[in-house]
Amino acid sequence: MAMKLVQFPQLFLRFALAMTMLSAVADRLGFWGDNSAWGNWQRFEEYTATLTFFLPPTLSRFSAYAATFLEIVLSLLLILGFKLKWTAIATGILLLLFALSMSVSLGIKAPLDYSVWVGSAAAFLLAVQQKPNNTGSSL
Repeated sequence: MAMKLVQFPQLFLRFALAMTMLSAVADRLGFWGDNSAWGNWQRFEEYTATLTFFLPPTLSRFSAYAATFLEIVLSLLLILGFKLKWTAIATGILLLLFALSMSVSLGIKAPLDYSVWVGSAAAFLLAVQQKPNNTGSSL
């Protein structure tokens, strides 16, 4: 019973991070309809260009694809629990890069409103969580 209580917060955090990133991907692909930030890929590329103003247009466009690819892959790995420590670190770094880019280009309010700093911190916290053993105590 104690092991299940220890595992639930980890599982909940993995799924919350994964669903948050997959929701953002769904938004840029137009799946959220009227309840969206971007609503389509073109608007997402424009937003990415704003965040990556320091990059040439080709690299900015590439970063939109790279971010989307990484969000999908990392989300799936979080859900599966595969190489959890490294997946969580990579997720934390990705979200930290998003938070820093948003802060520099849009100001600190944008990443705070979207809880990007919290997501990054949560991913890093997940990376250092110890895996419970069969007795319910931490390894």
